[in-house]
Amino acid sequence: MSDKIRREKKSGRKIAALIFVFISVFCIVFFAARGRFETPVANKSASLALSPFQNTISWITDKFSSMIETVNDIMNVHEQNKQLQAEVEELRAKNLAASEFEAENQRLRALLGYKETATQFDLLAARVIGREASTWSSTIVINRGTADGVANDMAVVTAMGLVGHVSEAGINSSKVQLILDPRSSVGTLIQRPESRVAGIVEGDINNPTMPKMVNIPKNSDVIVGDIIVTSGFGGVYPKGIVVGRIKEMQNEESGLLKFGIVETTVNFQKLEDVAVIVQSREAPPVPLQQNDQK
Repeated sequence: MSDKIRREKKSGRKIAALIFVFISVFCIVFFAARGRFETPVANKSASLALSPFQNTISWITDKFSSMIETVNDIMNVHEQNKQLQAEVEELRAKNLAASEFEAENQRLRALLGYKETATQFDLLAARVIGREASTWSSTIVINRGTADGVANDMAVVTAMGLVGHVSEAGINSSKVQLILDPRSSVGTLIQRPESRVAGIVEGDINNPTMPKMVNIPKNSDVIVGDIIVTSGFGGVYPKGIVVGRIKEMQNEESGLLKFGIVETTVNFQKLEDVAVIVQSREAPPVPLQQNDQK
């Protein structure tokens, strides 16, 4: 019984396949001969019979075309987005480079302006290429050395004021000991004419960003806000270079002297370009006489 059912199913499938082939051949012949014969009734009947197929094929074709267009649009948008991102990155890099050049030009213009006003000095521009900062020392490295005329103990400045002095001159680079270094000492004066109190500015190990002006007599005329300049004594730093200003005054433990906490005019955290005083045409100050000290 089951074999008979299977044979009937196979026969049904064959008949359906033959009908499908017949319809397909009929459609092919019909469309091939449509342009040769005009049979209105047959055309109308065929159109009615084939209308569902044509509508379906047309709908599928439209959807497929729309899908292709959508995919193309997405790919074009993706490509444009990549190009725009690349352009944005390029513009951002150019903007950063322009900003860096502008900042460098401002620093160099400031050094040039200082060079034009400080005609008593021969200045050599240099760039900071390294920094050594620890508990016991504060040193920078510049890209100038003996090949450029740099020697030990030459003063280093910016347009804002004193930086330090060359502690070790190499051939193409040099180490500069900052005035923030606890081992550093700079002879200084209070710039105010009615004061002119002398002292020494040295680095403070307990306050690495602010040195101290020490050896100030307790009854000296030194007040908060006074400008400090180099005195010229010692032969390393020429006279008159700005060091900083008095931010706070405190008494020494002995009670006989006091010291001032100095806010430097140079921002050592942003130090990038400096100038080495390779020669000074300023006459050294006259040494203090015994009578002058009384």
